Amino acid sequence: MAPPSLTARKLAVITGTTSGIGLAVARELLEQGWHVLGAARRPSAVQHDAYEHARVDLHDIDALDAALTRRLTTLVAGEALQRVGLVNNAADPALLGPVATLDARRLAAVFATNVGAPIWLMGTLVRLAPPAVPLRIVNISSGAAAHAFPGLAAYGSSKAALRMAGMALAAELDTATDTTLRARDIAILSYEPGTVDTPMQAWARTQSADILPSRDLFVRFEVEHRLVPPETPAREIVTFLESQNPPRFHERRLGS
Repeated sequence: MAPPSLTARKLAVITGTTSGIGLAVARELLEQGWHVLGAARRPSAVQHDAYEHARVDLHDIDALDAALTRRLTTLVAGEALQRVGLVNNAADPALLGPVATLDARRLAAVFATNVGAPIWLMGTLVRLAPPAVPLRIVNISSGAAAHAFPGLAAYGSSKAALRMAGMALAAELDTATDTTLRARDIAILSYEPGTVDTPMQAWARTQSADILPSRDLFVRFEVEHRLVPPETPAREIVTFLESQNPPRFHERRLGS
């Protein structure tokens, strides 16, 4: 079946749209008239005329390139396009454990998903999006990017790397010798969604204390009713994607 045509004036690319925040953002944007291209390794539950899904493992950059580049080139070429958004939401939290016991050979796959794919997507959309069209980029961060949690060295360090990649892109745009590039309306948000009721949270609660010494923290989040539904951060993410004249780079936490 041929992919849907782009009739909306706003295009969003979202990774990890099969559950959690990614799914909630996709649904919110579709309700507001956006065209959404989702990318994830599993099928999506979204059924909407303005949604299309690329089933791809994000740790495989070649596969990501093959799945998305041609379609993105077509989507951004529409004359009516007024805005482009990117939400780097998908992440691989699977490599858990104390640093002394980590299988470092598995780090490459984690960083490919959590850092490599988002960097590729940021670069691709900066290149492909029409210069006159605003581009908003959201990199989903985590408290583990700035604070040390036992057992989360791989995940936390990858999220810290993604934060820095967004900052570096902003610095490159602000200092570009190409004045056209420097003047483009591109803004990057590093967004920490807080304690969200997602499959990742539920999975963390099932780990042993030997593997995830900070497991009890995740258990307390549920017991103390501190988890928020994915729709709550999704609304703040969508607000940024719709924003006018935000800073080139900024970061915020849910509700701040």
